[in-house]
Amino acid sequence: MMRAGFRSLELLLGGLFCACALLPAQHQQQVPVPLNESGQIIVAGRSTPYLIRRLPVSSFSGLPEELATLLNRRGCLIPQTYEAHHPENVVHASFERAGSSDWAVLCSEQGTVSLLVFFSSAPAKLLVLAAAPETERLQAHDASGVLGFNWGIDPASPEQIRTAQIGMEPRPERLNHDALADTIVERRTVYHYYSKSSWTMLEMPD
Repeated sequence: MMRAGFRSLELLLGGLFCACALLPAQHQQQVPVPLNESGQIIVAGRSTPYLIRRLPVSSFSGLPEELATLLNRRGCLIPQTYEAHHPENVVHASFERAGSSDWAVLCSEQGTVSLLVFFSSAPAKLLVLAAAPETERLQAHDASGVLGFNWGIDPASPEQIRTAQIGMEPRPERLNHDALADTIVERRTVYHYYSKSSWTMLEMPD
């Protein structure tokens, strides 16, 4: 009986040891990605500092529950441009058709930023419209020389597009729903437009 008791104790301690041995690995998987990331990259042969600020999905309270779930499941954080003064890079507009309720989001995950589109007509699906390494979307913006994130998105109404196309001949036909403005801050903006089941880039004056 004593030997059986010792044997049971050994099995119990062995099980506890194995469970404890797994804890560090599990703990590592649960460590959250920091909201702010700083580091150094090589620019023109020189080591240059950068700072990227991000927000959690929970910072955007108006998101549909289905979209928030998809973004959290993907591990998304929302990168903010260096000039942001309020939460940005999550936009709501009628991208699919006139009157639709759709969203576009910049999602940062594992070093890559993706431009994602969510149509209310397909609530279980995220469309990847563009993607780039996060460190390729950095630029200098003040005397400190620290690079900041420079990719921003906004909705563009048919009226805004009409105004942006002034000077084009012949004048393009007026749109009947929103486009998506895709901007490199202080450099350029391109406009994505969804029509006939596909995305196109709208023509703009040179």
